[in-house]
Amino acid sequence: MEEANDRLAEKVQALSDIELAVLVCLVAEQHCIIEAGKESINDVQAELKLVASNVFGLTCAVLDCDENTTLDDFGSGILVKDDGEDYFGKNNGRLQGEFSSKSGSPRMPDRRISKSPRPFSPLDSRRIANIVVAKDVNQASLQVQIQALELIRGKRNFTRTAVHAAPKPFLFIALNSTGTPRLTMHLNDQFSISHHHLVNDGLPNLEDLQEQALASEDGASTSSVVHTPPYAPVRDKAQAIMLPPEDLTHLTTLMSQVKISPEVRAYLYNIVVFMRLHRAVAGGISAMATRHFDTIARALAPLHGLDYMSPSLVALAARKVYPHRIVITAPENERSMQWGSSLEAVKAVLEGVTVEDVIEEVLQSVEAPL
Repeated sequence: MEEANDRLAEKVQALSDIELAVLVCLVAEQHCIIEAGKESINDVQAELKLVASNVFGLTCAVLDCDENTTLDDFGSGILVKDDGEDYFGKNNGRLQGEFSSKSGSPRMPDRRISKSPRPFSPLDSRRIANIVVAKDVNQASLQVQIQALELIRGKRNFTRTAVHAAPKPFLFIALNSTGTPRLTMHLNDQFSISHHHLVNDGLPNLEDLQEQALASEDGASTSSVVHTPPYAPVRDKAQAIMLPPEDLTHLTTLMSQVKISPEVRAYLYNIVVFMRLHRAVAGGISAMATRHFDTIARALAPLHGLDYMSPSLVALAARKVYPHRIVITAPENERSMQWGSSLEAVKAVLEGVTVEDVIEEVLQSVEAPL
């Protein structure tokens, strides 16, 4: 067991920032927001697709959103070709029963099974991808964002011809451009972490693909007999995925066994209280954010080879869970204005304050247990 954990720890240490963000969400069974500059967002999109196939061996669907995206566009954009083992397949009979039990009709599953083992396949044999990358979903209409919210919460999507259930594992990634509007409040709160990708962080999978393509072109130009397809090395690499599903399952099991001491638990909730009471925070901190805070802190422990939650992991989780949730209040709405504070003084205090500043100030204000 220890050898397996050490092997997983070595794999985790070799991952890039984007790969780590995806891994944390897959282990915690949560979803994430990734932000990138407008000039690099297409490259990040390509990198995420390569991460899904090369690192985790999962299917990936990319959905380009804008203000003209319709519900039909969303419903079809998250689907991939069925491999024969979807939600209604014979390998998922238990899940089919769970779905039917939630509908409140105990005899309906028997009638459906007697007609066809996969009732919706004649109309649409595609299925929802394991990883859905919704590019610029924050710029889509309210109806599309509500549909994304229903997909995340209900694990299924309704189209005109079928009901598509989300597979397991399932990860929804909102890939947004830096400086663009925020997601709607309820959808934004469903994402457990956010990650801002900097150009200097690099895109290792995309860079490897480009190097292999250049090498293939050079080889083709020096030989008129042997022609190597540029994407063949990528397919070979995908066959030996870095973190297969069994590794994800093992990490999820380790996460459920993570222990937390009373002192660390108090530290975690003190951070939540200080975050809610910070004068620069508008709208407070939601209960969903607190649940995600605890979940992500637990998910980080096995990735660091620990079976307990440490204060440093709690602080790291806070830096990932809260950036996309905190809204800096306007000076006229700052709470001390109710008690007669000067508007000019409040403006001076809040000038230049960022979300990152608020998080770091809270972490410095709360004493960490020894």
